[in-house]
Amino acid sequence: MDTLHIEATESTPEITLDFDNAKLSIKGESYPENVTKCYATLFDALKSHLNSLEDATFTATFELIYFNSSSVKIIMNLFEMLEESAQKGNNISVIWRYHEDDETIEEFGEEFSEDLELAKFSMQTISD
Repeated sequence: MDTLHIEATESTPEITLDFDNAKLSIKGESYPENVTKCYATLFDALKSHLNSLEDATFTATFELIYFNSSSVKIIMNLFEMLEESAQKGNNISVIWRYHEDDETIEEFGEEFSEDLELAKFSMQTISD
């Protein structure tokens, strides 16, 4: 299956959904005018892919340097989709990458991790 790749813009992150390797990567900044429209393609593709998984492994990596409150809701919805897939028996890993001096993004990661029970959540610092 083809990889879904959405290039970053000034206000949207780079998104790569690699179906063959069961990996999602979201990297950059997220403060689009219309957050629902921005993420619609990803949501459709990810939902379909996760629904097709059975006893599989999937990894989602988030490396966001800035996001607005509308994007927080989208991230939470993505985590909900990942958690549901873990509840169905899939091995889901979420990696939250943040710059070592960015306490705000680190704290968001810590808060997001509390929402996941079955999906494995890990935090990784990025050295500048």
